[in-house]
Order: sequence, then C-alpha cells, then structure tokens
Amino acid sequence: MEIPQAVEKIINTLETAGFEAYAVGGCVRDTLLGREPEDWDITTSARPEQVKKLFRRTVDTGIQHGTVTVLEDHRGYEVTTYRIDGEYEDGRHPKNVEFTASLTEDLKRRDFTINAMAYSKKTGIVDEFGGMQDLEKGIIRCVGEARERFTEDALRILRAIRFSAQLGFSIEEQTLEAVRQIAPNLVHVSKERIQVELTKLLKSPHPERMSLVFDTGIAPYVSAHFADAGRPEDGTAGGRRLSAGFSPEKYVRWAAFLRTMDEKGAVQVLKELKLDNDTISRVRLLVENWKEELAADRYQVRKAMSRMSGEMFDCLLEFRREAGTDSPEKTAVLQAIAEEIRRAGDCVSLKDLAVTGNDLIAAGMKPGREIGLRLEEMLEDVLRHPEHNTKEYLLRF
Repeated sequence: MEIPQAVEKIINTLETAGFEAYAVGGCVRDTLLGREPEDWDITTSARPEQVKKLFRRTVDTGIQHGTVTVLEDHRGYEVTTYRIDGEYEDGRHPKNVEFTASLTEDLKRRDFTINAMAYSKKTGIVDEFGGMQDLEKGIIRCVGEARERFTEDALRILRAIRFSAQLGFSIEEQTLEAVRQIAPNLVHVSKERIQVELTKLLKSPHPERMSLVFDTGIAPYVSAHFADAGRPEDGTAGGRRLSAGFSPEKYVRWAAFLRTMDEKGAVQVLKELKLDNDTISRVRLLVENWKEELAADRYQVRKAMSRMSGEMFDCLLEFRREAGTDSPEKTAVLQAIAEEIRRAGDCVSLKDLAVTGNDLIAAGMKPGREIGLRLEEMLEDVLRHPEHNTKEYLLRF
C-alpha cells in the first residue's frame, strides 16, 4: 500500500520512539479501493503528551479524546491514541474514553468492517473483522453487533446508507435490519450532521440510494417536513427519481431530490436541515422554474434569463433536460438562442438597462417605489425589443 511521505514519517517517528503506529480507517479503505483519501488518520499506542514531545508542531484538536494534530508539509494529520469508548448516554457521543495499549480494542469500537483496518509498512494490513473480504464482496457491515453500533451513535445509520451510495456497495442484511430498528434514535443527532451525510449521499455516484432513507423508515426522523419529499407525485418516491446524470453540484442534487415539492416546501426542508443561504437560493430557482413552459423564442429566453444569473440559466437548461422537461434537441435549441442573446449583448437585467433610477430622478421623477416599478416596465419592454435599450428611448418611455 502506498502512503504519503508525511504519513510514513509520522509513523516512523512514533515507531522509532518505541510506540506502535498505523494509518487507520477511511484512508486505508479508500487506498485499497484505488480512491484518493480525503484525510489520513493515524492511530498509535502513544499517549497524547508523548505524541506532542515527538513532534515540533502540534495542535490539541481533541486532546480529551486522545487526538493531537501533527503538522507536516503544511498539512495537518490527526494522531489519536488507541482508545476504548465509554458508555454512550446520548446516542451520539461516549461519556468518556479510556486509553488502551491494544490496537484490536481500538479497531473494535469502529463502525463498519471496511473502516476498521489499519496499515503500517512494518506490519502490513491489520484486518481483524473481515474488512478486506467485505471490500471484495462490496458489502457494508457493522463491526460486531449492528444494533450495538447504531445504538452507540445514531449517525452511523445514515453513514451506512451514505457509504453504500458512495461505493456502490450493498448493506449486509443484519446491518440493514438494525438500521430499520434504530432509526428513531436519529432524533439525537443534530440537523447539521444529518445534512452533511445526506449531501454526501446526494453527490455520490448513486444518489438513487436516497430511497433507502425512506424504505428503512428513517425519513420521518430527519426533519419535520423531509418525509414529504418522498411522497410520490409521478410514480416515483424518494431517491427513485434521482439519477447520477444530474450535475454533482450540491444545489443541483438537492433540487433534483426536492423537485416534486413546491418551492415553499423545498425551502422549508432545506432550512430545517440548516443548508446555507446560497444553496437554498439556487435550489429555489431550479424548483420554481424546471417545470415551467419555456418556448424556443428570443423573448421567452430573455425573460427566463432575466430571473437569474447566466450561470444559473445554463444550469437550469441542463437540469430541465435531465429531469425530462425538455428533450435534448430542444435543450440544444434553447442553448443556441441564449448564446445568440449573449453575443448580441441584449439587456436581460436591470443592471444592463441603459438608464438608472438616478437618471429618472434627474428627469423629474420623485424618489420612491414608483421608480422601481417604472424600471421594471422598461426592462419588460427591452426584453421584447432589445433595440429599445437606449437612454434616449427609455427617457421618452
């Protein structure tokens, strides 16, 4: 297994000092799958204070849980002491952790077999729970008893489905049954953490696996109105109307998932899940406009372009094609018209109008709401007749 030079250096430093040290978890899983790991985590028999003595630059990122971040080559690597988690009182976090000298005990507390493997150059792969076999079979399976793992931390319920979607794996039968049984515990998890998992699921190569969130009974515990997104209007429900053909942009995938809701309902779901305002605004635009009739004529296209940025208009056309609103042939025609409008420099927004509110005031209009209304009337005229976008014409308007 190839590991980054900085990770190898950290492991070697710990081993030279007489401690055990391994790359662990998702980075091992992803490397074995030929994927680029997002992060490299290291587990060690050294205590946090011992780790800090061995490295020049460290940050106490989670010292109470045994985690020290070691800075190497302008990047941070989390180094965590082998530990045993104490009792999970809130269905999310252990009340306390106990350090241990046993790598096996540390791996035993992890969620899934494919995430419970460790590696060092000296030892090779340490796989005590069948993670390699599950990787080869394409299976998501809990370490030990599934109900216990999910009862400890309810977020693992969503992580099982998310990994299934990201890796294209199936969820092992007993693990899936435990998902169904422990689903109500999701009320213990913050909306922000739930949203992060759902967003990763939606952006994955298999967004249609969102249907599992509904099929397993999780949906009612996600947020107050989330389950409404799975009510079939067109013979499809939940993730079944999703496909990987939609752009993997976060706002596009959320809009694809929520598109059978009205704009108000979609926004309500996103706000409950604490999505950022930019994503909410973009999703609202797509949900509002994906079903609307859009004729292939210049005025209609200018009118649609006036309601959003150029980037969002292009995104809308792609979205409508993938959602089946427009055929690929019609999409190509609409795209060609939009390019002609851009090349001609036609006005499609108030900021491109040849006059401003100040021009109207200078021409004798009183400041106030009337100016905004008049500018909107002018824009409507110019959308129909681009040649009218001159200061002389508009001041006579």
